Amino acid sequence: MGRALPILFNSDMVRAILDGRKTVTRRIVKDDVVGILNSPYHKEHPQVPDQMLIKKLCKRPCYSEDILYVREAWREHSPGFDNLFIYKADYAEGSVNVKWHPSIHMPKKAARIWLKVTDVRVERLQDITPEQVIKEGTTEFDREHLELLGEHYDILFAALWDSTIKKSDMAIYSWKSNPWVWVIEFERCGKPETKGDGQLEDLYM
Repeated sequence: MGRALPILFNSDMVRAILDGRKTVTRRIVKDDVVGILNSPYHKEHPQVPDQMLIKKLCKRPCYSEDILYVREAWREHSPGFDNLFIYKADYAEGSVNVKWHPSIHMPKKAARIWLKVTDVRVERLQDITPEQVIKEGTTEFDREHLELLGEHYDILFAALWDSTIKKSDMAIYSWKSNPWVWVIEFERCGKPETKGDGQLEDLYM
């Protein structure tokens, strides 16, 4: 059994997970990929695929069997109600006058969504397939409807991806830049069991 690690999702993606439409996410490989691919080792062993070298030498965000707890926009239900929380994804935009806490500040005790990692691989962003576009929760279309877009099946995901990239990082991490990404496949699971004292096992801390 693996570790318990946090992962951030915006409200739209949280809804897609809750609806069962999202079972994969892509995260940028932040290591020096250019340096790794131009390393003396790779030049001496050109038969080693780029993906294998990156997967071996770069720091993975997680491994298969790890458990991810989703951090999302949230807030306490009301003062005095400890361990009771509400979540932005459960409300239509602007439907409630609430100041939400940003997802990055959500404590583990407030997590309601737990995901078991089933596969972690590395690839170029533009290698995404029609099946993966659907699994990303980008659209509610099925494969048949998505194929109507023809060679432009990835246009919806490209727009979604670029909407998450800071303007200062667009030159290196945008869809057009085609960066290397970690592809993390997952499935919903329950919260890891606790020990008798109510604390998670050590490997989950």
